[in-house]
Amino acid sequence: IMGGQNGRLLCGVPHSDPIAITIQAFLQDTEVVPLSMTHQSLYVTMETQVAIAGIILCGVYILIIFEIVHRTLAAMLGSLAALAALAVIGNRPSLVTVVEWIDYETLALLFGMMVLVAIFSETGFFDYCAVKAYQLSRGRVWPMIIILCLIAAILSAFLDNVTTMMLFTPVTIRLCEVLNLDPRHVLIAEVIFTNIGGAATAVGDPPNVIIVSNQGLRREGIDFASFTGYMFLGICLVLLTSFPFLRLLYWNKKLYNKESIEIVELKHEILVWRQTAQRINPASREETAVKCLLMQKVLTLENLLRKMMKTFQRQISQEDKNWEQNIQELQKKHRITDRVLLVKCVSVLVVVIFVFFLNSFIPSIHLDLGWIAILGALWLLVLADIQDFEIILHRVEWATLLFFAGLFVLMEAIAQLQLIDFIGEQTALLIKAVPEDQRLAIAIILVMWVSALASSLIDNIPFTATMIPVLINLSQDSDVNLPVKPLIFALAMGACLGGNGTLIGASANVVCAGIAEQHGYGFSFMEFFKLGFPMMIMTCMIAMCYLLATHIGLGWNM
Repeated sequence: IMGGQNGRLLCGVPHSDPIAITIQAFLQDTEVVPLSMTHQSLYVTMETQVAIAGIILCGVYILIIFEIVHRTLAAMLGSLAALAALAVIGNRPSLVTVVEWIDYETLALLFGMMVLVAIFSETGFFDYCAVKAYQLSRGRVWPMIIILCLIAAILSAFLDNVTTMMLFTPVTIRLCEVLNLDPRHVLIAEVIFTNIGGAATAVGDPPNVIIVSNQGLRREGIDFASFTGYMFLGICLVLLTSFPFLRLLYWNKKLYNKESIEIVELKHEILVWRQTAQRINPASREETAVKCLLMQKVLTLENLLRKMMKTFQRQISQEDKNWEQNIQELQKKHRITDRVLLVKCVSVLVVVIFVFFLNSFIPSIHLDLGWIAILGALWLLVLADIQDFEIILHRVEWATLLFFAGLFVLMEAIAQLQLIDFIGEQTALLIKAVPEDQRLAIAIILVMWVSALASSLIDNIPFTATMIPVLINLSQDSDVNLPVKPLIFALAMGACLGGNGTLIGASANVVCAGIAEQHGYGFSFMEFFKLGFPMMIMTCMIAMCYLLATHIGLGWNM
């Protein structure tokens, strides 16, 4: 019970029997040992705690899915409810403890990169990149989307997913505006591929970083190189099958759905005339005549609208054909505006990304990713000689940063309410119930799908951190007799790919939605879900087949 010089005893005691604790200390000579003891009785059983945590999580989801309140407010209300539940059951965390639950490294990384991107966008570089992507695809929309998604996937394998989306979202929005495309669908496709690409290496996604830096797993032979090698091969397979599936999902989607201002105004005018005509009750001959005149007017305007729509569609298809002419016009309009600032931005960004890499290979740097991003942002602010500092601060996604802070508190409170432990224990019980000859296959499938579904609903970082000890204990259990490597790879695949399931499944999704909202192209939970969830199911199926083929079929990592 006692740990070190002060011990902590936590009892979940629903009954009121007296508890007797005897402590015996053997001291050398006349040594004095300070001893502090706290007793805390929780009024609620574990099952009730899990039920309360489940209800709170469902409540937050209902608020976000139906957009009853903004997602930031939903996360804050959820974390407040979870803290209230902890207080009621007798585990009352202090404000200092609650503030410590927030992962400041992630928030610092986000803030630093947001400032860097805000200054970077002043150079006109994003517009220039957009025109280049259009040039590479020779004016065809689908090749362009595939190029963008592929670049996003490759970048996020080496960079943090969130950083990739911060650099990419402004580029995509500018490109779509230039080409008269709706940016929402293109952005969702990019985020999905960012999350897939992030799974390929040990530094691409936070769950992978947690797995590779775990000392217990290092002893089992899971290091940076072997982990990256195995994951990279699987993710290449997933990427190959994802592109045709994405094309299938977007089959009936109208990518060109922005209309010119004249068409929008004409549609509004037709609506007003029609409503006016419907309000007239034809009692007299004059009123009937007026109603007929108004309906005639509506018909004339509708004919005009049809003609305008035809020419508009023709213009769009012409634009596809005259892409070379378009490129010349675009290059005149969208060129790099400030070359000196561009050189400063690129040099700072290159150094920041280089130190990100160094940090993953040389741990003796003792700088977190958050520190590197903040120092990079400060360095660029000094170099760029920013006079109007408030403009830069306006571009920082404060709502997104607050959302993450709320989410960290909510997830930690839910972990304290035993929900994540409960999921881990149930998974372990299910695996133990399977006959031994099929146990490894069933274990891989179970861990993979539990991780994927749980990561699409709750943040994958605390989930991964909780599941690692569960899986290590399971592999060391003599009744189960399972190798740990296949289980850890199944956890990594599930946690990374599961992030595509919902809008709040991965940090990159939330950041992208936040930046898009600032540009006036925000997408809802359901819009993301319709594309993200089928992609998540499909990618997890491919990953599961890869895991089964390599571990069961070929007997790797046994």
